[in-house]
Amino acid sequence: MVMTPVALGLGLIMLIAAFDDDDVGSGGDGGGEQQPTGSGLRIGGKNGVPPQYAQLILDASASCSQGLPPAILAAQLKQESGFRPDAGSSAGAQGIAQFMPGTWQTWGRDGNGDGRKDVWDPKDAIPAQADFMCSLLKKGKAHPEYKGSPVEQALAGYNAGWGRVDQYRGVPPESFAEGQTYHYVKNIMAMSAEMVADGGSADGWTLPTDGAAGTPYRQRGPMWSSGYHTGIDFVVPVGAPLKSIGPGIVVAAGPGGAYGNQVVIHHADGMYSQYAHLSRIEVRAGQKVVGGTRIGLSGATGNVSGPHLHFEVRTSPAYGSDISPIPYLRQHGLSI
Repeated sequence: MVMTPVALGLGLIMLIAAFDDDDVGSGGDGGGEQQPTGSGLRIGGKNGVPPQYAQLILDASASCSQGLPPAILAAQLKQESGFRPDAGSSAGAQGIAQFMPGTWQTWGRDGNGDGRKDVWDPKDAIPAQADFMCSLLKKGKAHPEYKGSPVEQALAGYNAGWGRVDQYRGVPPESFAEGQTYHYVKNIMAMSAEMVADGGSADGWTLPTDGAAGTPYRQRGPMWSSGYHTGIDFVVPVGAPLKSIGPGIVVAAGPGGAYGNQVVIHHADGMYSQYAHLSRIEVRAGQKVVGGTRIGLSGATGNVSGPHLHFEVRTSPAYGSDISPIPYLRQHGLSI
């Protein structure tokens, strides 16, 4: 028998869901920790993430190069322990992420830099959970012929061991272990959708701000050097929180000429998103982000007639490579 590497051992899974950096930019104070406001995660309430764990989950998700949605990590923690850092099981699973001791030996992390790898400390356990899930997600992506999405395969591997995923060529069927792994995956996928904040998608993508869409793409006029509008505008006042639309790496964060203060993010699908006229920038070049990471505040810097967010989707980081943003956002499950 292959023992469950993390959760509760076969026959002992807790089906909880079934029952119930340094800042840069202008206009800011240049300090303070980024807050998960408007993060793409639902924070607080019955279906939300406890506020004290939201930023940990966002940072852990951003550390995975495979595109691990933060809502998946959040739902998994709720399934494993109900967000209880002191949770344990009769099979020996420990902590908020329910690591078995042997698995913690491999994946344990000193996430808070205090010199200890403490399975009972969420600041260590949540980054370790993300590392383990990221490795399993990479395996899932290497097997497109297996049943279930790579995320579903990763969840199955976390629960029953990757050997079982190989054995069944995907998520084990309901007949395996009385359906425990099958329902573990199903429950987490359902919960993850509930843990996405309004305006987001279960895959971790979100709209860049809560404002209404304004000037459309390709509207023509003399106020633009190209003769037409190269993005879409969102009607927001100075100081509205702005979010990365999806996982990626910041490639520009600073002055952008007529764009004023801007941020440009490179996404895993090869596309780039640009956010312009910011009053404050809260990310730096080279920083990993996820959908919902706060990147700054809206403003009226650069060539503008009033405050708004100018948003572009591009095929390269350079001006002139723009494409229509709305179909791109819709293909990632966003309504606009």
